[in-house]
Order: sequence, then C-alpha cells, then structure tokens
Amino acid sequence: MLKRLPAVCALLPRCLASATPRTLSSDRGLAGRMEAAVVRCLPGEPKLTISFCLEDSHKHMLRDQSEALGKVLSRISNAVVKSHAKAKKSKKNRDQQPSEAPEPAVVKLFFGGDEVPDTLPNSEAWQDGAVLQVGEVTYSVQRNAPTFTAAELPQSLMAGFPVCPKLEVEFGNLQDCEFVWFKENSASASSPAAATDAPAEEGGWTRVGSERVHVPSNQDVGCRLKLLCTPRDGRRSGPARELVSAGAVEAGPGVCTFDNRHAYTSKVAQWPAVRVVSYNILADVYAQTDLSKTVLYPYCAPYALQLDYRQNLIKKELAGYNADIVCLQEVDKGVFADSLTPALDAYGLDGVFRLKEKQHEGLATFYRRSKFRLLSRHDVMLSEALASDPSHAPLLERLSANGDLKDRILQRSTSLQVSVLEDLVKPGRKVCVANTHLYWHPKGGNVRLVQMAVALQHLSQVVRDVAPGAPLLFCGDFNSTPNSGVVQLLSEAAVPREHADWSSSGPEETCCMELGSTFPPLLSACGQPAYTNYVGGFHGCLDYIFIQPESMKVEQVIPLPTHQEVTTYKALPSVSHPSDHIALVCDIRWDP
Repeated sequence: MLKRLPAVCALLPRCLASATPRTLSSDRGLAGRMEAAVVRCLPGEPKLTISFCLEDSHKHMLRDQSEALGKVLSRISNAVVKSHAKAKKSKKNRDQQPSEAPEPAVVKLFFGGDEVPDTLPNSEAWQDGAVLQVGEVTYSVQRNAPTFTAAELPQSLMAGFPVCPKLEVEFGNLQDCEFVWFKENSASASSPAAATDAPAEEGGWTRVGSERVHVPSNQDVGCRLKLLCTPRDGRRSGPARELVSAGAVEAGPGVCTFDNRHAYTSKVAQWPAVRVVSYNILADVYAQTDLSKTVLYPYCAPYALQLDYRQNLIKKELAGYNADIVCLQEVDKGVFADSLTPALDAYGLDGVFRLKEKQHEGLATFYRRSKFRLLSRHDVMLSEALASDPSHAPLLERLSANGDLKDRILQRSTSLQVSVLEDLVKPGRKVCVANTHLYWHPKGGNVRLVQMAVALQHLSQVVRDVAPGAPLLFCGDFNSTPNSGVVQLLSEAAVPREHADWSSSGPEETCCMELGSTFPPLLSACGQPAYTNYVGGFHGCLDYIFIQPESMKVEQVIPLPTHQEVTTYKALPSVSHPSDHIALVCDIRWDP
C-alpha cells in the first residue's frame, strides 16, 4: 500500500481542477464550488488514501481503514488552521499589525444529504458520491475512481511517426479513456518559456487530435505537444492528467525502408487469414557497444543508433503491418515495458515477454486481442531443458561423447518462448506460437542443431499435452542460412550425421549424429529470401516463419524492401531502418 502512495499523489492534477464545479443544495444547505476528493480504498488493505487540494496545496492522507472518521476530519481542520495561521503571520510581517488567531474550520462529511457519524470507520464513511465540506469549500468524493498510475510521453517525437503515451490506469479501462492532443502555437514555441516543462499559458495551444495515438505532421516541427487524458471506466471518470512533451517535434528521416511494404498491409487481415510478423529489432544493449559503433555498423550515423530514434521507426513499422501475431527477438526489457507494450496496446495487441537468462534482452510475442486469447505459456531455457527434462535424456547421452560441445551447449542462455492461443472467432481452435533466437556464433552450427532438436521436442510435448491437434507456428532468428542443418531439420524433418554443421566448430567439438524432428516437414512461409540480415560484412537469410502445411496455407508474403532501399545508406541499420535485420511478414490461412 505504501509504495502506491507516491504514484497516486503524483498523478493528481493541479488542484484536481478537472472536477466539474457545481453547487451543493441538498446537503445541509451548503453552497460553493465543488472540487474532487479522490479516495483509494481496497478490501484487504489496511490503509486508504484521501487526496484533495486545499487552498492551492495538495493534501495526501494515508489513514487506517479501521480508524474513526472523526480523527481524519479533525486532522483536516487542523491543517486548515495551520494554513490560515501561516498566511496571517506572513501578512502581519508585511503590515506589522497584530492579527487574531484563526478559528477552527468546519469540516464535515455528508452522504445522501445526511451528515456521516464521526464514529464510522473510514472504510465505510468515504463512499463514492459523498460530499466533504471544508469551510466554504465542498468536495465530491470519488471512491476508487479511474486513476492513471503511470502517464508519460516519449522523449523523442518525430513528424510522421506515432506518439504513443505510456499509460497505466487503475479502476479504469484504457479503451474507454478520453484523449485531447494540442500542439504549441508557434509564438509560444519560440518564446523562452517554451524551454520549461510547465504547460504554456492559456491560448498557447491548438487542438490537433482526439485519439490515443497522435501522429504529428511536418507543420508541428519545432513545437511541443500536450496531451489531456481523462481516465474512464464506462461512464465513470477520474482526475484528468495533463502531459507536456519535454522536447519539440523533430523532422523525420523521410522515406523509410518499410513505407512501401505498408501498402500491402493497410488493413487487418480478414478471418480466417492471420498476419504474422517475425523481427529481430536489435537490442539497445548491442547497438550501443563500441564494437557496434566502430566495427559492425560504422556506416550508421550515431544518432540513428540511439534507442529513442530507433524506437520511433520500430513503432511506426510494426503499427503499419496491422499484424495479428508478432514475434520479436532482441527486445530490451525496458523497451518491452515502456515502449512496445504501450504502443502495440494502443493498436489492439497484447504481449508477453521472456527475458533471456543472464541478459538484458529477450523475446516478445504480441497477439491481436480481438482475435486471440492467451491460454497458456510454456517458455523454457533450452540448456536447462536439455539437462533436466527426461525426454531429452537420449540426446544428452549422445552429446556426452564430446564433453567440450556438451559444455558449450549447456552454457548457452538461449530461450524458447511458447504461447498457446485460442481463436476467439472460433472458440476451441488453438495455435501453438513459438519464438526463439538461436546461438549467434558463425561457427556454432552444431550448437544450433542441438538447440533446435530440444526446441522441437519441447514443442511436441506442449501440443500433445496442452493443445492436441493445434498447428505449430514457429518464428525466430535462427542464425541459420537455408543450407544449414537447422533449416534442413525443420523442412525435411531429419539431419544426417554427415551434415557439415556437426563439425562447424572444429574437430575438438565434432559430434556426429542423426537427428529427427518430432514434427512432419515444416514450410518456410516466406520462402528463402536472399537476405534478412544485411550488415557491412555479411548478408544472408537468418530469419524464418515456419508453418505446418497440412493445416496452414500461405495467402500473401509481403515483399521485402528492394536492394536499393536496403543499401541507400550502405547497409543496415540506417537512418531509414531501425535494425540490422528485416522483418518477415506474411498472411496465412488457418484451415481446421
């Protein structure tokens, strides 16, 4: 309870001015302006909070739910007395005239026109719709009103790119909330006051939108944005929040590599078609290393490697695909929580995250909540599964013939994210969505083969035990080219002991064996593009969306950017592309 108080306090608007003033005529003849007193009181919690504005000062009271109402009212009265005494003392110092001692303020609580007894416990006294009288001021009590517990705008704003506020609401529904966007007028934007975080003076803003997501135009460059957002739950509303961007809207990069692709995905796929995206978005923990800046991506402008810049591009790209299932790799933990989740939630997608052990990045799977419901998750770290799950014992025993390779595999933190989704249009119809990012080393083909074998075995168990008959949709950055053992294992359901990948890391880690898949041959839905990864020293196809052809058919593969678009700035990432990988996007028809 205590840890929630600072967040709740910080979220109250200035003097809760969003409350609608009205006169009180039915409660003991009181009259005056009506402001809001927000009360948060939940069963099972020992404390409640009472927040209101008293003479331009915020009051945030944390009280026992079992405490008698009279004690709270007495504390409020004392606060008024102290406030008046302080004001009179200040006036006395100015005028050098003696002043009378302030009289105690009349503080009462009314409900339904009757005064609430002082002996009633707080948990019962502070009801929604009650009226608090403090002297000549009255407050409408809002108990457990919809309240933003988090509300902030992104740091970087660019013309042509969606601005998705991070919002978390308690006792409310984000889909019900109201939004009004303003842009700073040019005169205000050029004034010295515009450099502060304080809202502009009245008349310094022009209304520009009323949706949860706002896309600033080129005419907004140089201007800050303001968002007035009101939390709601159906007809109930709570205190509004006013958010002002820290910086002004900046010019965008112009045409991006994904803009032409969006022409194919302007609308959401119609059931039973499902649009799927698989994309390695390049984790910030890797983009900001000296190796990345000087060796891997020396051609990329430094500002284009900054996370704030790249996130603008990623959010616009993903939003434009209108996908139903999105599997992402190299997702920073903070990016998932603070950027991707707020943005994709606004576009109708819910998501789950799997952090890679010993790392600060991981896997994220998003799904359109109007089409799917998440039934269960079955994520594993592949090395742990290999070492501890009895179903992998035969494979582990064969690996024991080469201790060096076995140790190398068991040291990897590679994870497999598994989500079982149910079709909301046709309840009972399920799909198993897998997402992974296999070991990266160019000479690690043997490691990746074992990792894929473990993944397939785990997936077959999930389908058998949790979703019998459900088709498999397997996405990811497999770090494997089309001639690799991994791709052969998936597409042909078997890999011979003679495959070159078994000796990919040298004779000391060679361990030749035959591997069989637990699934029939899978189909690469996007085929085998010339490349899905294009950097200065390498280009090749590493990313895939595999489906079961018996139950899924490919309806449309969204063309990848042209080679000219990819190489406009030499390679990836660039000012027009946020990652060193290219997203795979396709529409599949899910046949029962």
